[in-house]
This record gives sequence, C-alpha cells and structure tokens, in this order.
Amino acid sequence: MAEYPASIFGTEKVNCSFDFKIGACLHGDRCSWLHHKPTFSQTIALLNIYCNPQNASQSADGLRCAVSDEVFIELGEKYGEVEEMNVCDNLGDHLVGNVYFKLPREEDAEKAVIDLNNRWFNGQPIHAELSPVTDFRGACCRQYEMGECTRGGFCNFMHLKPISRELRRELCGQRRKKLSHTGRR
Repeated sequence: MAEYPASIFGTEKVNCSFDFKIGACLHGDRCSWLHHKPTFSQTIALLNIYCNPQNASQSADGLRCAVSDEVFIELGEKYGEVEEMNVCDNLGDHLVGNVYFKLPREEDAEKAVIDLNNRWFNGQPIHAELSPVTDFRGACCRQYEMGECTRGGFCNFMHLKPISRELRRELCGQRRKKLSHTGRR
C-alpha cells in the first residue's frame, strides 16, 4: 500500500507561476504546468487587439491597426473608471497585441468581458478574458524599463506601452462628466 503513493509522487501538475504572474505563458497549451483562468478579477485582457507596427506580418494589407481611443473611452464610460490601462509592445506569440484594463470592481470587469466578446474591432472579433494580473510591476520586464532588455520584443515579460497622458485625462474627464450628469460623486 505504501508503494502506491510513492509511485505517483511528483507526477501531479502544479500551477504555472509564469501564467499567474504574466497572465500568459510562452508554452501555452503545451505547458506541463496548470493554467487557471480566473473566475473573477478586476483586470481584463483584450488578446491580440493591438497590432504592433514592428510586426508587419500581422497586417497583410500593410495598414497599421492601432487600438483607437474610442475603445478606451467606451470602457471607461460603460464599466467604470479605468484604473490602469497597458498595451503590450511585445512580439512573442503569448503577449503580442494584448491590452490590459484594470477596473475598480470585479463585477464590472466580468460584464465587460461578456459584452466585449460579442463585439468586433477593426474587422476582427474581440477576444476578452479576465486576467490574473493585478500588479503590473511584477509582470513587466525591469530591464526594458531601464532601456537594457536584450531580448527586444520577444522578451517573455511584458514590455508595456502606457497610454498617453492626453488619453488618461480624456478618460477621467468622461468619467467626471458622466458622474456629474447622474448626480453621483
């Protein structure tokens, strides 16, 4: 009887810490560790929505397909103030084109994922999911932030391209206008 537990020891799958920390794994479905999609989170990942201009293979017609401000503004208007928004500037398959939004409430993020998965943007369906990433400092490449990453766009950690100050002001302004119209503050 004691031989049986010893024979299976070490064969159980363990959670992929990289998937939990980054929200994506280089190995995807081929990874030998478990990947869990969260059932609740404040963070939404829009997968492959941003076409990095450095990745010409993503756009066969040669058009630069950047995420428009309207998508960001719509999220802020419909689902609450966007606390954090980041665009992944990576080129590796597991991070390419991912855009992350952190909302104040998990319920709003869940509703946004449901609504967004029934939408199209720039001729492509939107693929939205809840992300386990809530602290982007741990998911980011520190060497990239210091201008020293030697892996370039194929780094396995996030190379984040933050939104502009103008867009952030516009998002906050839209939220303030909405709150003043509804009488809430």
